[in-house]
Formats: sequence, C-alpha cells, structure tokens
Amino acid sequence: QVQLVESGGGLVQAGDSLRLSCAASGRTFNTYTRGWFRQAPGKEREFVARIIGGSPVYADSVKGRFTISRDNAKNTVYLQMNSLKPEDTAVYYCRVRTLDSSDYWGQGTQVTVSS
Repeated sequence: QVQLVESGGGLVQAGDSLRLSCAASGRTFNTYTRGWFRQAPGKEREFVARIIGGSPVYADSVKGRFTISRDNAKNTVYLQMNSLKPEDTAVYYCRVRTLDSSDYWGQGTQVTVSS
C-alpha cells in the first residue's frame, strides 16, 4: 500500500503561483511513475503532469507554466504552477502507479483561481 497526502492548494488570483506537494509513505519502493491529475466541477478527471525516472511529461494545457519535480530524500513530488488561469481551477490529485500497475490516489487539494 502507498499513502499519499497532498498540500499547497488555495485561492489565488490569475497570474499568481502555487506549489503543490505530495508526500508518499508506505511501499513506495515499487513506484513506476508519480503524477498529478485534476478535476474541475462537472468535468472528467484529467492528466496534468507525471514524472518517470527523471523525465517529466505535461499536458498541453499546462506546458510552459507548470513544473513537476521530486525530492527522493523526502519521498515528495511537487507541482509548481505559475501564471495560473481561472481554467486551472480544480481539485488536484496526486497519483502513484506501481510496477504492477496498481494506482494510489491522494485525497485531493483544491486550487481556485479568480479572474
């Protein structure tokens, strides 16, 4: 089992920045990829960014504005979000996928961007 705890969400204005954190505990040695997803009201959950090894991958909608990174010593993944837009408003979820293709999700953190 892997436990994930997200933090760092909040209410900001358009153009501001936020940094989300996702701390992992448990059987993290079996991690294949760690990533961020988001779900806006009335919409499907969508991919935002993930990191495999040291290589990041981003959704087109956030490319150039968001940066995913990790601190292996702290077992934490970050999502630095710059130039935030109202359309970035959503609940952001951290996900870990293990080598046996099991998925673990955090509880989510709300990000609200006002115009």
